[in-house]
Amino acid sequence: MTAAMTGGLPEVVLKPAAKERQGTLVEAAYPVRHYINERRQLVALRRIDAAEAGRETVRGEAIEKKCNVYLPAGYDRNPKMRYNVLYLLHGVGGDEWEWLRGGGESDGRPVVLNLLDHLIASGEIEPLIAVFPNGRSARDFADRSFNFEGTNLLGFYYFDYELRHDLVPFIESNFRTYADFADTSAAGVSASRRHRAIAGLSMGGMQVLNLVVGGYRCDSVKYTENRHHRENGLDVTVRAPGMTDLFAYAGAFSCAPTSGEGRVLGESLFAAAHRLDLLYMACGDGDAISWPVHLRAIEGLREAAGDKLGELRTVTVPGGGHDFGVWMRGLYDFLRLAFR
Repeated sequence: MTAAMTGGLPEVVLKPAAKERQGTLVEAAYPVRHYINERRQLVALRRIDAAEAGRETVRGEAIEKKCNVYLPAGYDRNPKMRYNVLYLLHGVGGDEWEWLRGGGESDGRPVVLNLLDHLIASGEIEPLIAVFPNGRSARDFADRSFNFEGTNLLGFYYFDYELRHDLVPFIESNFRTYADFADTSAAGVSASRRHRAIAGLSMGGMQVLNLVVGGYRCDSVKYTENRHHRENGLDVTVRAPGMTDLFAYAGAFSCAPTSGEGRVLGESLFAAAHRLDLLYMACGDGDAISWPVHLRAIEGLREAAGDKLGELRTVTVPGGGHDFGVWMRGLYDFLRLAFR
């Protein structure tokens, strides 16, 4: 591993922990009933207003997707213990394996798992479950190409429906979590959200800001007629409702160019029913892709959010690029701040 890959983290946290301290990785298949179909419609099991979605909603057959799930050491030995859950989102060319393979390996074990193992073993964080999903909510979710006009790219901007109605319920029905999606009482929602965290790199960072905090969905200018004169092949459509009722902690690392501006994100938080306890944002100042986006996403955010935003932690990685050096450092910092 190079210094760029490790982000200057303590070397010990990147190497495998002792065998008894190592968590396990399992692959899980789950049904998805909320996704973009080949006609660019939103397939939804629940009734979702077309004005909210920004497109026609229809009924359709479920598709099957897979996610990777990290279970901490001892998960199988104590059937009564419950856990916090972290969702980690990938970039535009990645999938459910990007954090695991792109972050490098040490002695044959993914560095990101070593990081989780060591933080738990040292007591710096409580044992947790980490979920690595494929963030494209589209029928062609397996297509990793960068295609402005493809439904695979459009699916990134509708992942919140899958996350809310398909993935979170699946995880909390099949793994031992503190959070309980089935408890929809005010007290239940308030308690559960403090046991869920979400973070993402690049396009996944955009998803955290736009879909969880509250920014705009986007679509190809071919279909929007470029109403807002964007130059990157995408145009904004409608604002997403946000997901602070599900997540109390959010992290965005090197957020992608379509990420929301600070004022917009802050306004969404201010209007939300729930306070975001932590928003962590990290970017390298040598990142030609994300650095200007990162600055725009910060500007005016705190002022617009008011008391609906708890801790805002913004981190500049000197000389950092658009790479796992920044993203692994961001994850290390974020985990030690979340679930307090």
